[in-house]
Amino acid sequence: MRILLSLLFLSAVSLKAAKPNVLFIMADDFRPEIGSYGSTALTPNLDKLAARSVQFDRAYCQQAVCNPSRSSLLTGLRQDTLRLWNNGTHFREPNPDVTTLPLWFKDHGYTTRCVGKIFHNWHTAEKGDRRSWSADEFLHYANHGDDKPQISGELPPNMTELNKGRGYQATSMTECRDVPDEAYYDGRVAVEALRVMQEVKAEPFFLAVGFWKPHAPFNAPKKYWDLYDRAKLPSLNGARPEGAPEIAFHQSTEILGPPAKQTPVTPEQAAEMRHGYFANISYMDAQIGKVIDALDESGAASNTIIVFFADHGYHIGEHGLWGKTSDFEFDAHVPLMISDLRPENHGKKTSALAELVDIFPTLVDLCDLPKPTELDGVSLVPVLKDPTQQVKQAAFTQHPRPAYYDREPSKQPKAMGYSVRTEKVRYTEWRDWVTKEVTARELYLTEDDPAELKNHANDPKQAELQMAAEKKLREKFPN
Repeated sequence: MRILLSLLFLSAVSLKAAKPNVLFIMADDFRPEIGSYGSTALTPNLDKLAARSVQFDRAYCQQAVCNPSRSSLLTGLRQDTLRLWNNGTHFREPNPDVTTLPLWFKDHGYTTRCVGKIFHNWHTAEKGDRRSWSADEFLHYANHGDDKPQISGELPPNMTELNKGRGYQATSMTECRDVPDEAYYDGRVAVEALRVMQEVKAEPFFLAVGFWKPHAPFNAPKKYWDLYDRAKLPSLNGARPEGAPEIAFHQSTEILGPPAKQTPVTPEQAAEMRHGYFANISYMDAQIGKVIDALDESGAASNTIIVFFADHGYHIGEHGLWGKTSDFEFDAHVPLMISDLRPENHGKKTSALAELVDIFPTLVDLCDLPKPTELDGVSLVPVLKDPTQQVKQAAFTQHPRPAYYDREPSKQPKAMGYSVRTEKVRYTEWRDWVTKEVTARELYLTEDDPAELKNHANDPKQAELQMAAEKKLREKFPN
């Protein structure tokens, strides 16, 4: 009898150990400025991760602002399904019983932990989503503007050139101090992630690590600024797309402040902020390297799936825009890498279209868990098995106008921009929120014009492409 019980116990332990772990790493405001994507950004650790992953070169967010994007990908549901398009509404307010990706794993035998920014924070009354996690979240609820260096002793001087010239509009977004990585949020996130990994490595775990960078302020420690020669960074083309409707743009208030107080950004200020964005990227990359190195040293790496992505992209002066909240490629396009337990395709890239809403069903599929019945995304596992495969013909992004409509007296949008990205083009319709009438259109030949500098909407020469893209958009978002 004892032998039988021992065998049953060992069998249970074996089954428990067989469950793949998940290391779920998210960046904030990060367009694909990674060496493996062809960027001049210095990202040695993400490049190493790409070499052990399938890299999705055409992955897209569903809305380029934190709360809607994160709520969508963490529930596997689109914004219109969630009825959530702003930063100020917690996803559980209109959807109290909706499940989440970590909650689903928790309910199916996993220890789920959150270190850093995963769910949105700050603007919502509920802080994170405690029910999704097996223990309290860490550094998950804070204000980016409060990420000031925490060090003992006297604070080193700010070394950026423009510290006294402009006040809120640019210089409050840049800071260069000679401090250790742990002086800022992301360094402390990495340290805590290493601690938690040691705590959970012996059990099936879903460890979510949310980095706060490269989101503004651009205040990485000095050694990361020193990696770059500002004069050699990619030059800025701030031109607006020819023929684009005014509604496609926004006022860049997140970076430039209230419109009434804005003055034109000088070339020097633009260069400093762009430099700071790249410094933030390299700072974040170094923290990711610490976490992945710790996974490798833990002994759990051979049974751990790693997924890395960003919640949305970003503009650093292109189209005259700073920040996010547009349907343009710069905001919609995100990095996505998935390192599963099949090494044969590691280091390969795929041009298959993918969306962040696909991450939920993909991880459930990879871990052989039951799948919730109501997910808007699809599994990307067929692409992981064969990177030449496609699982969808289009990716969708949307944005309201005003971008932060919940701060307006009406508390509702005036219009919604629905955008579809196909293999060759990006097509966007701006629809009146009440009447649903299409008030403006955009068509960019994105593969030929990756910076989207000319709107071809209603050009007879592109009628066939526009009609095909419009059909796909209407199938997903009927008028």
